Amino acid sequence: MALMRWSPARDLLAIREDMDRLFREFFGRPEGEEGTWLTGTWTPPVDIHETEDALVLKAELPGVAKDDINVELKDNRLTLRGQRQRETEVKEERYHRRERAYGSFQRTFMLPTSVDPEKVTASYKDGILELRLPKSEAAKPKRIAIGA
Repeated sequence: MALMRWSPARDLLAIREDMDRLFREFFGRPEGEEGTWLTGTWTPPVDIHETEDALVLKAELPGVAKDDINVELKDNRLTLRGQRQRETEVKEERYHRRERAYGSFQRTFMLPTSVDPEKVTASYKDGILELRLPKSEAAKPKRIAIGA
């Protein structure tokens, strides 16, 4: 029998893995991509970047009608809600595989800077929602001239 040096980190990692497994089993939430398809929930991926003048959000919403998207800006919090409708032209018993998720979604983001709500614009093309959120004048950097 070979001797092994005791490592508390290894024991802690094993305990964490056991606890994660216990919570997954208790709450019945499968992991990873399979979990999304089995539970029927989905969360659209979002990118947010900043320019000198604005914040720009791009959300992937394939198969979501423009009328099924709701965007709300309140107290520097942006909420994106919507719903992807299930196609009903195929009878349930005719499916061999069903991986696409449907239903409602909601994402809320705290914005890193204040924006001017009156100047926000939105466009939707090819399943991509793009929001341009212009920064308020107070949030824009000011150049200060240095006198002689």
